[in-house]
Amino acid sequence: MFVIAYLLGSIPSGVWIGKLFYKKDIRQFGSGNSGTTNTYRVLGKTAGTIVLAMDILKGTLAASLPYFFHSDINPLIIGLGAIIGHTFPIFAEFKGGKAVATSAGTLLAYNPQYFIICACLFVTLIYLTRMVSLSSMLGMLIIAPLSLVYHDWILTTIAFILLFFITYRHKDNIKRIKNGTENKVPFGLGYKKTTKN
Repeated sequence: MFVIAYLLGSIPSGVWIGKLFYKKDIRQFGSGNSGTTNTYRVLGKTAGTIVLAMDILKGTLAASLPYFFHSDINPLIIGLGAIIGHTFPIFAEFKGGKAVATSAGTLLAYNPQYFIICACLFVTLIYLTRMVSLSSMLGMLIIAPLSLVYHDWILTTIAFILLFFITYRHKDNIKRIKNGTENKVPFGLGYKKTTKN
């Protein structure tokens, strides 16, 4: 199940969508990342939304494998396979995304209530900061301790592992945030739409 989860996570959604429908390798544009945010930036809303859905689905399917196989193994442990696959995909030279969407998908299969809370928090942070990277890191900083409410030591352990892992994966973004050069989404608090004369 873990191997299957890893292979599911290794599907490089952004790379394949870009090459198949747009004749572009998104890793050669924008931030150079193959994840959802760079797909939105390079290929637009439609492609970005499709890649977001695919990346979430990878985590959800992976974490659902124990249910399909009637196994007692905790779904989060299997879901980790998809998260590792998304970050280090065998189908894309082991250069993948930052694991946020696939982690969310894993959580959706395991604890839908917690997923909804986390999703609402993430959307709110994006609106307030207008930066996906900062929202991801701040969100994990809140989400990890929040997991203690569920008294689930596996959930909490993995949440804190992801907190440090996702923060590490955003090390280049942290530099850009400090320099004031990090990309911002075209909506949210303080956003002013420019009009062409």
